[in-house]
Amino acid sequence: MTTRMEFAVTGMHCNSCGLLIDDEVEELPGVTSSTTDVRTERTVVELTGPIPAERIVAAIAEAGYCATPLV
Repeated sequence: MTTRMEFAVTGMHCNSCGLLIDDEVEELPGVTSSTTDVRTERTVVELTGPIPAERIVAAIAEAGYCATPLV
């Protein structure tokens, strides 16, 4: 079973920013994919297991950007 979480992300300037975020988030156990759209300032994360939103926000922060979970 796959779960989907979406985050608003600020501080991105180009597609490379999105790739950095996706690389960082996809390293988390249980994450199957991360897709970041710089134009809409959103990251969509597909999960196979329970991961707290705070862990994904922290991974995005490690890449140098600010994220907020969308409900």
